[in-house]
Order: sequence, then C-alpha cells, then structure tokens
Amino acid sequence: MWIDSHCHLDAAEFEGSTKTVVQQAQAVGVTTIVVPAVERANFAAVAQLAQEFALCRYTLGIHPLFVPQAQEDDLILMREAVQAALSDPQFVGIGEIGLDYFVPLLRTPEMRVKQERFYSEQLKIARDFALPVLLHVRRSQDMVLKHLRRISVPSGIAHAFNGSVQQANQFLAANCKLGFGGAMSFTRALQIRRLAQELPLTSIVLETDAPDISPAWLHPAANNPAQLPRLGQVLAELRSMDLQEIAAQTSANVEQVLPRLKN
Repeated sequence: MWIDSHCHLDAAEFEGSTKTVVQQAQAVGVTTIVVPAVERANFAAVAQLAQEFALCRYTLGIHPLFVPQAQEDDLILMREAVQAALSDPQFVGIGEIGLDYFVPLLRTPEMRVKQERFYSEQLKIARDFALPVLLHVRRSQDMVLKHLRRISVPSGIAHAFNGSVQQANQFLAANCKLGFGGAMSFTRALQIRRLAQELPLTSIVLETDAPDISPAWLHPAANNPAQLPRLGQVLAELRSMDLQEIAAQTSANVEQVLPRLKN
C-alpha cells in the first residue's frame, strides 16, 4: 500500500488523461491520492475528483501562490465550504496553505503581510474544526512555525520539506510529519537526502506533488502519482531498509496525521 500525501491531480497537465493517470498509479500499488485545493476556484474540482475516483481524497485551502489574487471574502467562503465538507468522507483536511518567500512577487512587504494573514486565518479554520493542515513551507519554515505555535492545529504535513534538522524537530514537536518526494532522488540534494536517511521513519510521509517536483528519472517531464513506489525505493535505499517496511510505515504515518483517511 502506497499513499501519495500530496498530488495536484486537477492540474492542467492532467486534463484529458486523469483516468489513465489514476489507473497507472493503481497498477503500481498506490491506494490513496490526497489532492489539495489551491484557491477558491478549484474547491469544486478537487471534491469532484474524489467523487469520481475512489482512491482520491481532498483538502480545501488557499495556496500562497494564489494569495495575490485572493479576496477577503474567499476566507469566509472557505470556512463555509469546510463546514459543508465535513459530511463528505472524502474530505480530509485544510490545504495547501502556508508561506512562500521564494517567488519575488510574494516577498514584497505588501504580499508578505497578505500571505501571513491568509495563512493565519486558514490555521484558525483548521483549529476551529479540529482538522489537519498541508503546509507549504518554501523558504519560510521559521515563519510557518511561528504561526503554528500561535494557532495550534491537531496535526499537519510540512510538504516538500527542505529545512534544517532543527526546523524538522520543531515541526515534529508541533505534531507534523515531513513530506519527501522527487527532490530526494537527486544525488546533489545532499541536505534532503541526509534528512530522509536520518530522521525517524515515523516522521516521514511520501508525496509526488505531481505534476511538479519530478524525480531525477523523469525530470524535466511532468511528474505523476505512479512514481510514488519508486520514490519509496529511493527512501528504502537511503535508509538500507526493506521496501515493504517503507510502504507500510509511510502509509501509516499519513493515516496518523490525516485521521479522516481511515473513515
């Protein structure tokens, strides 16, 4: 059993081929794909995917890359959407939310303030409904953690983690798991590979972030969820462990951090 804890299956790259992509993932043993929303406009799309494909689950959130065009009303509508989604067993949490200090537009003083507001307000939604969060932490680990300490949520995943050991431990202390995917397949990604090798296996979840963060054997082509078992093989080799043990533990980790998956 393999669980892809983060896959943008509604992305334009998969348009017209979604069924094939899902079937290919199932054929290699992927049993669950978590599809995060990125803006109000795709809330319905991710929910629809979860209705169409039994292995899909979804989360609702406003991604930092979509904060520039987001409106204040989006936060009100998101809270309403989350409340309505609680009756849907395919709905598993809040995400993708967080902060991004890599994209130049998002580093301006105005956008930093807006990003932090949207992130903190979405954390409050997660807190108020006792839901886990999928966190975007690109060059923003410390600030993401700062808000997470202030607004406590039940659990979460630091998606595409690329921080220090100290930051990793702080996320673990906040009841978060750490997402590893295509980046660890590149031999030059020394820090990520070291973390994947040395952190407790109970702290790691696997993800593709498809169609993004393609692994070394696919780059620069678009990623897809069928790559997850091979990413598991990379992790198994880094840790000198049995592949089935990697599959079992990383899947259990996702279920622990996203408890609605077991509904």
